Amino acid sequence: MTPAGALLSAEDLHKAYGPTKALDGASFSVHRGEIVAVMGPSGSGKSTLLHCLAGIVLPDSGTLTYDGRSLESASDAERSALRRSEFGFVFQFGQLVPELSCLENVALPLRLNGTGRRPAERTARSWLERLEVDDLADKRPGEVSGGQGQRVAVARALVTGPRVLFADEPTGALDSLNGEHVMELLTEAARSADSAVVLVTHEPRVAAYSDREVVVRDGRSRDMERLV
Repeated sequence: MTPAGALLSAEDLHKAYGPTKALDGASFSVHRGEIVAVMGPSGSGKSTLLHCLAGIVLPDSGTLTYDGRSLESASDAERSALRRSEFGFVFQFGQLVPELSCLENVALPLRLNGTGRRPAERTARSWLERLEVDDLADKRPGEVSGGQGQRVAVARALVTGPRVLFADEPTGALDSLNGEHVMELLTEAARSADSAVVLVTHEPRVAAYSDREVVVRDGRSRDMERLV
């Protein structure tokens, strides 16, 4: 059953790769504007859970519901459209296109959705300003630092106004100072856009930016109580 008011939820997910069980009954939910950290050791199934939630990988069994719609029964084209327009992604190493400027990288999701170059770049520039890297607009990813590049990646993830932002170890390649700055800007920008965030991490200091923590271990999940 989908939790009341949940924007995105998973129930009793199972996923195996050959004899290896990546997910063994995992469940999850996130509400609009909520930041949920998914924690667990390497190999626990947390990245597989994120890929299922984003419709990148389909579970072997279980239910996935986004905004009242079944994700596992949606077509490949429908799931791809969601990832272009309603989902945003930030990865550990940014994965910016090296041949494009930072401005062009941020504008790219809008351009892929059919927005003209000038309005796309105007919106992209405003997001670079919000992430405090507008001075890097004309530089290419190879000309900026890791922390700067990750902020550009966050701007690219948020430029379409996604309802759900998936962040997979977004500070894993950064030192602690840059990691803290990226998380502060990411969470502030996501909250201002009222985007839900699914934050995969194994670092408690990163999970501390979330509203709630879900621990995945051996392919199963459980909510953790947070003391405030």
